[in-house]
Amino acid sequence: MIENHGALFDVLLDGRVVHCHLRGKLKKDKQTRAAPIAAGDRVEVMLLALDRGVVERVLPRETDLSRKAAGSIPLEQTLVANVDQAVVVFAAAEPRTNVFFLDQFLAMASAGGLEQVICINKCDLVTPQFLAEEYRSYQRIGYRVVFASAYRSTGIEDLRDALKERRSVMCGPSGVGKSSLVNAVSPGFSLRTTEIGTVTHKGRHTTSAISLLELPFGGWVADTPGLRQLGLWEPSSDALRAAFPDLAPHFGHCRFTNCSHRHEQGCALRIAAARDEIDPRRLRSFLQMGGR
Repeated sequence: MIENHGALFDVLLDGRVVHCHLRGKLKKDKQTRAAPIAAGDRVEVMLLALDRGVVERVLPRETDLSRKAAGSIPLEQTLVANVDQAVVVFAAAEPRTNVFFLDQFLAMASAGGLEQVICINKCDLVTPQFLAEEYRSYQRIGYRVVFASAYRSTGIEDLRDALKERRSVMCGPSGVGKSSLVNAVSPGFSLRTTEIGTVTHKGRHTTSAISLLELPFGGWVADTPGLRQLGLWEPSSDALRAAFPDLAPHFGHCRFTNCSHRHEQGCALRIAAARDEIDPRRLRSFLQMGGR
């Protein structure tokens, strides 16, 4: 499935787009999901005509990018399924990167089985020294970090290289320029963009639907709506620890086996942070997400 139009779903079948409705049983069988189908899902279709059909079954997902849906009822909202990597896009300025929010996106991608690439847009608004200092710890951990400016067309070849021959999802908060970057790597898409608010400096939602787009240089990319808040969908303790590989060498070495890593003496994580062996911001993110 390549795009959701509300009650109608575009499915790519043998190189052509088939407009499909969901079989009634799929609409009723929501279980813990906010929606039974997402962009990237592989489905079985019964054709009604050359370009019309019915989705009979959604096949099991290999990977997904999912969050906790808004509302009082706990539901899983899958943004995109069956992609290889998440390109997590933040801005160097306007709005400046919120490190906790960045770590949440990385953890969400890790929990869904996706590789992670960090792309920092609007690098023309800051100095190289600022970029080196602000994102050094992520490069030290081993994340691939792409520095770009959609406005100045810098770093676009590096982003193309990261996307080439991969199935990727571009994700991040509002106003960081995800759609502008997709337009820059493939100008033929002409995705709609807007400027950030001049008073609040907060991004405005531009992308409303999630579509899988085929890249002319090989691969697919999904552009997702900007998110203002992010709740991880029921991550296990092990899954959350796996999302912080930089902390891994220090787990199990605290003085107390039930260490909360917040105030105890002999906490290996806090000692490592004090020695600059790990970034204290990353430890705070881990704890804010409920890690232990």
